[in-house]
Amino acid sequence: MNFSIKKLYDRFIRQIKPPPPAPLHSAHSTNAPSTTSLPLSMRDTLFGDAPPEQWPPPNTASSELSPWNIFVKAREHLGANRPADAIALWQHVLTLPNLESRHCLQAWHFLRQHGQSPAPENAKTLLGVVMEVPMPNGLDLLAAYADHTARYYNFSSAAVIWEHPDDSIDSQMDALFARSREVVTRIGPWDKPRLGPPAGDMIRLNFLTPTGLHFGQGSLQAIAQDPMSGPVFLAGAHLMQALIAKTKK
Repeated sequence: MNFSIKKLYDRFIRQIKPPPPAPLHSAHSTNAPSTTSLPLSMRDTLFGDAPPEQWPPPNTASSELSPWNIFVKAREHLGANRPADAIALWQHVLTLPNLESRHCLQAWHFLRQHGQSPAPENAKTLLGVVMEVPMPNGLDLLAAYADHTARYYNFSSAAVIWEHPDDSIDSQMDALFARSREVVTRIGPWDKPRLGPPAGDMIRLNFLTPTGLHFGQGSLQAIAQDPMSGPVFLAGAHLMQALIAKTKK
């Protein structure tokens, strides 16, 4: 397992030729994947734990669309010292049909901050996986979500945004989630502020649930040899490879 993961990751990283920057598709686009350069600060948008004032950012066009407008109204209730009304709105968000996974994560993040916890049967529901791999010139980021959307941010600052225009890479995502669920059932949530990006040879595997962030980290060798994290990393590498391949068609 150790050798196969190293060989796979090293091989396709060497083969990557970052695509030229192009505008991102909107969050609701069903077109083919797009590529763009973007700052590392976008990392903070992947975990579903943005502060209320940044979900959505003030004065953005999306603020008038659902469920963004509900988050805006909840923010207004907080500003007026009406936390109970904000809680009711976040709970309402969770009932919306076809809710994007990151909105679900954000609603639970705000609810937990105000003393609300998911039911035991929902606490370990896996909503997202974020894999962070430091590279000599930056950080590789892979984020996959339960709604079959994904983002791959290459250390070169190129990116692939997958908004699930078709089911062509569903199998790779499902494999990553299947392996990740095995880990989530066996580890507890992180109860401190989320850490900054890993550095050196430290790889981090993040698992996003209604209960909060779960994660494991270690060197590539340690991750590869571990019976829980090794299959997750390998599945993530295969998904990353599939996303990169989409830019070459």
